[in-house]
Order: sequence, then structure tokens, then C-alpha cells
Amino acid sequence: MKKSLVAVGVIVALGVAWTGAAWFTGKQLEQRIEDAVSEANRQIKATAPDAGLTLEYANYQRHVFSSRLQIIAKPDTGAQSSWLKPGQSVVLDETVDHGPFPFAQLKKFTLIPSMASVHTQLAQNETTKALFEMAKGQSLINIDTRVGYSGATSSDIALRPLEYSKGKDKMAFSGGNFTANVDSKGNHLTLKGEADSGLVSMPNEYGQQVLVTFNGLKTDGETEVSAFQERTGSQKLSLEKLSLAVEGKEMAQLQGLKINAQSAPDADGKHLNGEINYTLDSLRMQNQDMGQGALTLKVSKLDGAAAHQFSQRYNDSLQALKAQPGITDDPQLYQEKAIDAFFTNLPLLLKGEPVVTVAPLSWKNSKGEGSLTLSLFLKEPAARNPGSAIKSLDGKLTIPLAMATELMTQVAKIEGYQQDEANKLASQQVKGIAAMGQMFRLTTVENDAISTSLQYSGGMATLNGQQLPLEQLLGIFGLTPPDNDAQPEEAPEPPFLSPQP
Repeated sequence: MKKSLVAVGVIVALGVAWTGAAWFTGKQLEQRIEDAVSEANRQIKATAPDAGLTLEYANYQRHVFSSRLQIIAKPDTGAQSSWLKPGQSVVLDETVDHGPFPFAQLKKFTLIPSMASVHTQLAQNETTKALFEMAKGQSLINIDTRVGYSGATSSDIALRPLEYSKGKDKMAFSGGNFTANVDSKGNHLTLKGEADSGLVSMPNEYGQQVLVTFNGLKTDGETEVSAFQERTGSQKLSLEKLSLAVEGKEMAQLQGLKINAQSAPDADGKHLNGEINYTLDSLRMQNQDMGQGALTLKVSKLDGAAAHQFSQRYNDSLQALKAQPGITDDPQLYQEKAIDAFFTNLPLLLKGEPVVTVAPLSWKNSKGEGSLTLSLFLKEPAARNPGSAIKSLDGKLTIPLAMATELMTQVAKIEGYQQDEANKLASQQVKGIAAMGQMFRLTTVENDAISTSLQYSGGMATLNGQQLPLEQLLGIFGLTPPDNDAQPEEAPEPPFLSPQP
């Protein structure tokens, strides 16, 4: 009996202690909500200025073991454009179980003390009504987040399957599961997850039914805010298959697409280095094997402070551009203005004399592999002379004749030629291209491969071993020399590049 009373006493004591701790952590959470929302708004403006959104919280109700509130995303009244229209809003319903041992965690047998466990789901309103219809009346997104006492969070994110069909427009999504971890300051983020499949089917501008499908989407990465207020880190994205069909006929299929990107501050703490790798295991077009490819692109010695300044100014330019009446109604004009804004601010990126490297861009089929390598050393251009941004260049291109012939054979078969005719046509085309390149001395043929070598530095270029001034090199391609002085309308043709008799 005494033991039973002791046991009951201990349970009651633990229950009282837990209740008090839950009430206390509930008060802590209430005090931190406003700061958390303010930090989220700061992050939105820093990382997604085009969103034009602001967050706020409402309807907070605190109880002993749990609390409820809503997080509301609305158009930012100070933004020049927004992802949401005036009057629209996206509302998230939040159910907060207080710590130190939230009930939601105990259900999953997680015994790590936490300030809170939060369940988040989308609320239905006029803005999100269509999403609920596609998800059969359920919230598209459900998030379960553990909030540590430091403020760090760990979230399990579930996307529900979607289905939509109206007339000839169809969409389906298998749903997906992701995990995200964020530190207490919101500076370090990891994201990992996958989605099985999806499809979109709709008519194109010619009335043909176009179907796009994907399978096996996976992502895994982490980012961190650098000293320059830019996000650095690594990100992996892979796709097992992507298919495009028109009127029920498969036009293209990509298999084994992988993207691996990473960026990090240099050892000196002043510059940024970045690298992105693309690989494609297979490309088939109208059931013809076109081969496989890879690209490695590197950027090094990018001035971190200048890159951040460029990002801010370029985004400000785009925001100002979108605010111009009618500009978004003319996509071509908007694109031209956006390109102008990019090149206007580009000199900022060149302050640290960055280096751009392609090592390599390659394409491979059953007959061989062609490749392009390029190293481009840049510098801040002189005033009124943007063409002086190139410090030096070194590029090499190699295309095996057999590989090129095989590729052109597949293209000819797509165009309707039979195998023998396709082989003959492809052989003629490749031989013609090789002869044309040799005639103008733009390429050479060595070891059964078309090759080109180009180097440039200090105003002089070397093309396939032949030295020539920059003006002549640009003249080959119909370009004018990079200075602002008056230039003749057409650069004279270099004598050594005259067609051979």
C-alpha cells in the first residue's frame, strides 16, 4: 500500500512538474513569436525580394499544454510587385504542443526535451481553394516541427498527392516527403527529400496535346549565410526520368539527370568560389539514342562584397522595372530591359578579377566523345569600354569525326531517312563542315577529329597556332573591336583567312 501511495505521489509530482514546465515554455514561445516572424520577414526580403510578401501572426490562443495561432502571408504594401494579388492571403494553421515533452513527440516516441512541437497545415480560403480541390479536400502541405530551446528547428514536411482535370488540362503529383533543419538564427539550412512522380498535360499553341512527366525526383543540400550575406553551401538534385510527348508520341526522354552545385568562401575570406556539375546518362529523341553529356562550370575569385552589392542593385533594378506601367505586358521589352540592367551592374562582379572555367562540356555516343574546355580570366573593365573585361582566354574544342557522324545520323533518322541514307547524309554533312572549317582555317583535322584551339591575352590572339591582333579575330566573327572610338562599318577580312583556292 505504501509503495502504491509512493508511486501515485511520484506520478502526481511528475505531472505537476510537467504541467508547470509546459505552461512556462508556452509563455516563452509566446514571447518569441513576434521575433520569429520579424526574422522570417527579414529572410524573405534578403533571399526572395521578388516575392513581395510579408508575414504576420494572428488569433493566438495559449493554453497549458498547447496553443493555437495562424501565420498569414500577405502582399507587402511597400513592395513594387508581389506573388499575391491585393486582397489575397495564404494562411497557415499552427497547433503548438508545449514542452518539455510535447504530446506530438511522445506519439512518435521522441523523448528529446523541446520547447515545443508544432503542426502546420494550410488553411482553406479563396486563394487556396483550388489547391484543396486538387488534394481532395485536404491540406496540400503538412509540417511537423520540433522547436529546440535554442530556437533551432527540425521539420518533417509531407506534400499530399494532387489530381486536377478540366477539359484537356490535366495534372497529377504523387506527393513527396522532405526534412528541413534550421539553426536558431536561420543562417544554416539543410533540406532533403524526394517525390516519386508527376505529370502535366495540356494543349500547346497549335492545339496539340503535350504531356510532360517526371519520375524519381530527389534533393539533398545545405546552405549557410556567408559573411557577405549571400547563401553558400551545396545542393544535389537528381531526376530518374523526364519525358516529353506530343499527341501521344514520345518526342524526348532524359534519363539519369543529376545536378550538383556548391559554393563556399575562399581561404582569404574575401572571395567566393562556386562549381556546378551537370550529368545526363541518356538522351533519346523520337526513340533515337542521341548519347549522354556532362558539364562542369566553375567560378572562382568572385569578390564577395561586390557580389552582394551586385545582387542588391540588380534586384532593385528589376523591381523598378516591374513598377513601370505596362512593362510586364510586353515580355520581349521586359527581357531586353532586364538584360540591360544585368550588364549595367555587371562590372561590380568583375572587381575581384574572377575566373570562369568550363572543364569540360562533353557529349558522348557509341562512336566517341567530343569536348570543349575553356578558361576565361576577367577583370573590371575600363570606363566606357565594357569590351576590356576579358583579361585572357584559353579554349580548346575536339569533336571526333566518327562521333559527329553518328550524331548526325541519328538526327537524319529523326527527319525520316532510312539507316543507309542517314549514314550517307551524315557523312557528307560532317565532311563538309570539316572542309569549311579548314578552308577558313578556323578548325583543323588531326587524329580523325575536328579541333580548334584559341588563346587570347594582352590584345593578341592565337588561333590554331596562328597569331593575330584582336581586331582581326573579332573580324572573323563579324564583330567590332572593343573600344568606343569610331570604327569602320565592316572590319577588313584578315588576309591569312582568305578562302584557299
